[in-house]
Order: sequence, then C-alpha cells, then structure tokens
Amino acid sequence: MRLLKQLVAVAAVAFAGSMGVGAVQGNRFLTLLLGTATAVLAVFVYASVVRWSERRAPVEVAAKGAAAAIGRGVLIGVGMFLAVIVNIAFMGGYRVEGLGSVAGAVGLFGFMAAAAVTEELLFRGILFRIVEERTGTWTALALTGLLFGLSHLFNPHASLWGAIAIAVEAGGMLAAAYAATRTLWVPIGLHFGWNFAAAGIFGAEVSGNGAPEGLLHGVTSGPALLTGGAFGPEASPYAVVFGVLLTIVFMWLARRRGNVVPLRRSARGDMTATLPR
Repeated sequence: MRLLKQLVAVAAVAFAGSMGVGAVQGNRFLTLLLGTATAVLAVFVYASVVRWSERRAPVEVAAKGAAAAIGRGVLIGVGMFLAVIVNIAFMGGYRVEGLGSVAGAVGLFGFMAAAAVTEELLFRGILFRIVEERTGTWTALALTGLLFGLSHLFNPHASLWGAIAIAVEAGGMLAAAYAATRTLWVPIGLHFGWNFAAAGIFGAEVSGNGAPEGLLHGVTSGPALLTGGAFGPEASPYAVVFGVLLTIVFMWLARRRGNVVPLRRSARGDMTATLPR
C-alpha cells in the first residue's frame, strides 16, 4: 500500500510538470522555471509522503550533503557520456558542425532536471527501495532495471534493443549507484549529467526524443549499431559497456560498505516453491 501511495503522489507531480512544460514548449525560460519547479516539488512531495506512509525521516533525500552528492553524480554522468561520444566520433559516427543554441540549452536544463528527479524518485526511490526490502538488492536491481527499460518503449523512435540497452546501462547502473551511496542525490545527478551532456551540450538524441538544440550542433551518422540510430547514443554498444562497468564499480562499493541486502528467507522460499519438482 505504501508503494502505491508514494507512486501515485510522485507520478502526479511528474504528470503535471510534463503537461506544464509541454504547454510552454516554445518558451525556453518558462521551460527552465517549470522544469526546475517540478524537480523541487517532486522531492518535497516524495519526502512528505515517505514521512506519512513510513513514519520515518526520508534520509535518502536529506538536504545535508545534497549539493556535493549531486555534483559527484553529474561529473560521473557527464564523464560517461563524454567517453561514449568520443568513441562514437572516433569511429566516424558523430561530428560537430558549429555552435547550437544557448537558449535551447537553458530550456533543456529545466526539462532534464525534471525528468532526472521524477524518474529517480519513482524508479530508485520508491520501486527499487521497497522491492529491495522484500527480495534483496540483486533481484530488485534486475526487476526495476527491466521496468525502467520497458518504460522507454513508449518513447518516439523506441526499439526493443534501445529498451534493453536502457535497462542494462541505466536501470542497473542507477540502482547500483543508490545501493552504493544510499542517497538518491548521486543517481539523480548521474541521470541529469548524462541527459544534459547528451542533449544540452552535444545536441544528441536522448531516448528517441529527437535531436535537440544544445550548445553544439552535433550530427550523428553511420550505422545504428554504432551510434544508436534514432534512439540516440544510449542504444550504442559503447553506452552499454560503460554502463555495465559503472554498475560493477557501484556494486563493488555497495558490497564493501555492507549495503547489499541479501535475498530474504521468505522470498527465497516463495521462489523455491514455484519451481517445478
């Protein structure tokens, strides 16, 4: 029941924010304001509903240390995308053909902030965290990663491979980042850093949503197997490789810090009971 309460509350903010951003799509300044406001409101609503439904302090979104944790996540996300796009460019799949739009990047900042915050609250803050309590870290990572990938099948230019790539490189990696740090700020920063670097800086497609106006006018060409095609660099094998590597690093940290939740005996028994004899 608490899972449903939390999902509905945060999803309502995400829906209202997306409607508002869509209504002012042509105004980059209003997009920045509405996107940022949606991100802030979503965190407030999440914290409030966790206090109400779980009778505890929402330490995973505590204000103390938030800026530093977000900053670390952003650096990792930007660094990961930079590694991916450099490899794609080296193989001839990406080139810069001049400057893009500062105003476009400003609007994307707000849009990507809202997307990163609401998606992390929903998938890692609620789904992963609560499922992990019942099934353990590894099972929760696999299940919520799969759901995160499947949710991208509704995007324009979506493909099954793109959804699988998102599930592996992002769904698993972002859950592992939360498991390693036990704060949502790092995966929020990582998610935002990747998205904004892709769209706001390099002008690349993000999850099949079309080529945006970023700081650079980037052009992607060549085989979709290399570049990710219309879905964007997230469907590139380079993104999958780097995402898996970061997942391994985060899970190593989680294990070292004692943050890996084992499969509960009751859950193990339920799973065993369903196996054919």
